[in-house]
Amino acid sequence: MAKEGYIEAEGKVLEVLTGGDFKVELQNGHIVEARVSGKMRLNLIRIFPGDTVLLEIPICDLTRGRIIYRK
Repeated sequence: MAKEGYIEAEGKVLEVLTGGDFKVELQNGHIVEARVSGKMRLNLIRIFPGDTVLLEIPICDLTRGRIIYRK
């Protein structure tokens, strides 16, 4: 369940960018730049190109997001 003010979306990681960012393609075709959430970083969850991830995207800026789960 997404927090208020956020959209939850599923996407596929296209590439790893510098600084811990990722380029993620959503199911509808949009490209979003995303970071890893704090809990995933704390537990050393690795993300590679081709992984399917769950994102939280704020309503105010639909070009950036936060990765909250790796499938």
